[in-house]
Amino acid sequence: MDRLRTPFFFVALVALGLVVAVETGSSLLLGLTTPALDTATQLGADVPPGVAERPGGLAVSYLALIDVVLLGTAVLMGVAILASKRVHARAQGVATLIGAIILIITALVLLFVAIAKLILMVSLLLAFPFGTIVYLILFGSFPRGEAAVVLSLIMFLKVVAVVCLVVAQQRFLQNKGLVAMVITSLLGNVVAVFLHGIVPGVLVSITDAVAAIVFAVVGIVWAIVLIVGSVPAIVRAVQVTVESAKQLKAAAAT
Repeated sequence: MDRLRTPFFFVALVALGLVVAVETGSSLLLGLTTPALDTATQLGADVPPGVAERPGGLAVSYLALIDVVLLGTAVLMGVAILASKRVHARAQGVATLIGAIILIITALVLLFVAIAKLILMVSLLLAFPFGTIVYLILFGSFPRGEAAVVLSLIMFLKVVAVVCLVVAQQRFLQNKGLVAMVITSLLGNVVAVFLHGIVPGVLVSITDAVAAIVFAVVGIVWAIVLIVGSVPAIVRAVQVTVESAKQLKAAAAT
């Protein structure tokens, strides 16, 4: 029971890597294209500046802000298998801190992007009649079916990863942080599917942006948790380094 079944563990790593890859490349998978902006102009409406070239699909790609935390944790667990305990203990805290800071910066930028897009879409929708027309042209057609297929693929890969992690080592279930990450990741899929299906098709772009905002906030929260958790590891690594330096100095003196 205590033995790690390495093949299953690395299959889980590959599945999680594919999850993040699918999410970050979701815009290409969904085939989102820009409607002809001159159509809105011909109808007598001015298209607001800054309209995104790909008007939908934020939520799926923003899921990566959550799943990259789970992937990073699994990678560090894999490093612990390949590297010595001393090297892993020293590198884990620093790697976690740097990764968490990068995640916070990225998530904050994407959060503001999603908020700005949500404000733009709501403003257009409520600016009847010409703003509503522009909204319908630019954002009224969301590839809900394609998004559902991509989300189903992501959920399948996550289930494969979770099953392989449990088969690889049942003690992973005792890691509360890892279990919380897995639950958060799975709930992200459920939230995306729910918000895509709760409204009529012309409003899915708006609920998709809401889901993206939620995922960005959750990603920031997890990054903060990682930073807090990395501090003790960094302190221990510094203490070990200082003690080792003292021992070497004492040995050299004698």
